[in-house]
Amino acid sequence: MLRRNGGLLLLVFIAGMTGLGVELAAARLLDPFFGNSIVVWANLIGLVLIYFSLGYWIGGRWADRDPRETTLYQIAAWAALGVGMIPLIAAPILHWSVHGLVHFNVGILLSSFIGVLVLFSAPITLLGCISPFAIRLAVRDVQHSGNVAGSIYALSTIGSILGTFLPVLVLVPNIGTRRTFLFFSLTLLVVSLTNLWRCSPRLALRYLWMPVLIVLSAFFWHARPIRAEAETVYETESMYNYIQVSRSGDEYWLQLNEGLGIHSVYNPHTVLSGGIWDYFLVVPYFNPPPYTADHVHNLLLIGLAAGTVSTQYTAIYGAIPIDGVEIDPVIIEVGRRWFAMNQPNLNAVAADGRHYLSTSGKRYSVIVVDAYRPPYIPFHLTTLEFFQQVRDHLTQDGVVAINAARTETDYALVNALASTLKDVFPSVFVLDEPGLGRFTGNSLVIATQQPAHASNLEANIAWMDHTLLREVATRSLTAPLWEVRCADDVVWVPASSAATFVPVEACTTPFTDDWAPVEQVVHALILRYLLGGEALPETDDSLQP
Repeated sequence: MLRRNGGLLLLVFIAGMTGLGVELAAARLLDPFFGNSIVVWANLIGLVLIYFSLGYWIGGRWADRDPRETTLYQIAAWAALGVGMIPLIAAPILHWSVHGLVHFNVGILLSSFIGVLVLFSAPITLLGCISPFAIRLAVRDVQHSGNVAGSIYALSTIGSILGTFLPVLVLVPNIGTRRTFLFFSLTLLVVSLTNLWRCSPRLALRYLWMPVLIVLSAFFWHARPIRAEAETVYETESMYNYIQVSRSGDEYWLQLNEGLGIHSVYNPHTVLSGGIWDYFLVVPYFNPPPYTADHVHNLLLIGLAAGTVSTQYTAIYGAIPIDGVEIDPVIIEVGRRWFAMNQPNLNAVAADGRHYLSTSGKRYSVIVVDAYRPPYIPFHLTTLEFFQQVRDHLTQDGVVAINAARTETDYALVNALASTLKDVFPSVFVLDEPGLGRFTGNSLVIATQQPAHASNLEANIAWMDHTLLREVATRSLTAPLWEVRCADDVVWVPASSAATFVPVEACTTPFTDDWAPVEQVVHALILRYLLGGEALPETDDSLQP
């Protein structure tokens, strides 16, 4: 069978590769507009499985009614063309969705998301037709039908394995998402039309316009922006993210994926950003007074991004050793190129933050956790086990601070993180970013290695010898500042009369590696917004373009 049906088996293999490759490329196509969350993945995977199931059913019936190789190869050719056209047809719908994201118009978001997913229905359904159709053509007698079916599905699965790794490791990082679609489209077209030529050269000639169209599409899409915006000065794709650098005046912003949050800010003329990053500078001063800058010996940043915090710490505390862990090596390069992230004291490490802690024996004066994949924090950076690792890597007077999103009245995520940290550290505080005239914002959840009090920050201002540090500390005192206490069902106790009212809640069950429903907490917050009209939490950092 293998020798007599070599072309047919090659088609099955390539179709399997294309199916999984398209699914992974589809996720990257949606990233810049809808983000990369478990909700997006669930919808994408679920619908793809529905389309494949429909294709298996249609393909089996089609093969019984018209069991000819030429029919199969034409089906495969149309499937290949559909794959190549997905990013072209999706472009106007995806750009329309930007309007929905900016204004959070739920109708636009929902309709555009559904519209894009429907685009995958035809090509993936046709891809699903190929394996059962191939089985029908390959079976010569009923006695060997099981062997034939098993061999073809095994070959299709092997192709799917290749399609899983090829776009992630090779294609998307090197040629981009849209050309990844074109690669799979052209590959499947070549195999389909070659087989069709073998059966009917005249019929194959009618389809030569298809590969020509795909090649022309690749040519005309050269260097076109993925999400064109007036402020965009640079964009690229990596294994992990769609990366965009925008400029407003002298200020540069780093945005990832759907671009709702700004992950780094750089202005060559200023040190302070005016955003949540500034408040990381004062977290060591929650230690008992007198605390001075020379107690800060080093810093670990989990979520380096393009280096806003590392640049600020270097400017304020001098050339202390800084280890910046960023999972995406391309973001590190973007930081060096566009955000002047070239401090000699910065050691940028491309790794997962928790993995880095597991393999490092260093202890730090300050550990900053600012690793977001909007609008979520990776769950493994929110758990009891992770914070125990953090505690083991802090010096005797070390401090950890984690950035968390909230709304004006909904502190669900902040409360969960504070409760988990309270199980590990003696003192935990919540410092709200001062209000910027909107409902959304960020809070720092701060934990100290030794017992402390929120009033320590105010007391330590007298020991701050840097003007900008004193400015940030003074600004912090105008913001709500809470000391976390879990006894008697009290969670936040205001640390000063300047603090505004926040509803008191009981400490929640700590997150663990086994149970850390970060996404469920965020989804509930979004649902409360939809039902009550409250504003959505912003993502990684608080500034908006």
